[in-house]
Amino acid sequence: MSDTKVPRRGGRWKRSTGALTGLFLPLLGACFWAAAAAYKPVIIVHGLFDSSLDLLNLQRFINESHPGTNISIIDLFDGYKSLDPLWMQVEGFKAVIYPIIQNSAEGVHFICYSQGGLVCRGILSTLPQHNVHTFISLSSPLAGQYGDTDYLKYVFPEFVKSEIYRVCYSGIGQRFSICNYWKDPHHQVMYVNSSDYLALLNGEKPNPNLTEWKENFLKIQKLVLIGGPDDGVITPWESSQFGFFDDNETVVEMQHQDFFVSDSFGLKTLAARGDLNICTLSGVQHTSWHSNQTVFRACMEKWLV
Repeated sequence: MSDTKVPRRGGRWKRSTGALTGLFLPLLGACFWAAAAAYKPVIIVHGLFDSSLDLLNLQRFINESHPGTNISIIDLFDGYKSLDPLWMQVEGFKAVIYPIIQNSAEGVHFICYSQGGLVCRGILSTLPQHNVHTFISLSSPLAGQYGDTDYLKYVFPEFVKSEIYRVCYSGIGQRFSICNYWKDPHHQVMYVNSSDYLALLNGEKPNPNLTEWKENFLKIQKLVLIGGPDDGVITPWESSQFGFFDDNETVVEMQHQDFFVSDSFGLKTLAARGDLNICTLSGVQHTSWHSNQTVFRACMEKWLV
């Protein structure tokens, strides 16, 4: 007996439900796939003395807020290997990151923590083919470092900050990553003459590649600078937002730094474009930036689309 002659409660509905389910589930799956595909891949670079394992909370935050995002935490130069010269690290990270970029037609995002922010600056400046959309610098000493911290004592236990220049501004010293961005405000001439990394990136010393590096750097669509006054390691903490000490150890804000005024590597251009974003949070210590969900929600989440 057919359904049309003797309707059975639920019989026809059951058959219709099956048909709808057959249509709905693939559609639902397609919607989830499209939502995941809408998120650009995220590449994460760790900091001094860290490894990829230190960034797992950050990976979890991204997965929870942007399900399906392809996340790559680059596992190179872990622990004490992070003291290798920064140009060596740039080339090593670049070799791993470039294939990810090549396979990401819509672009990628960088999240680079602490010293990793300087590594990422080097990659962005020297990789013409990059398609990095947003560069999120998470508590990085972008304008340099000058402070007595536990990190410094691990490397140079016999020295205080006022004496480190004697080591760092030498050929041997420049073999240590921390010396590549050590910026003593009382010995600026020595810094410029000796620094073979940060002074080149900032255009503070003659660099025949600076125009090309600036063009490469300006391919990013957004720059997000995250830091705060309770960091305790980045010194001054404003270095995370391109501020730094003058020779009286008074902080000069980013917009008054020579490299900003001259727009030597594109920072002023980014600001003029409206693509320079500052996020300052109090109460966050240096080793907590990447595992603090408030930091992620306030400073990172909205950019990872």
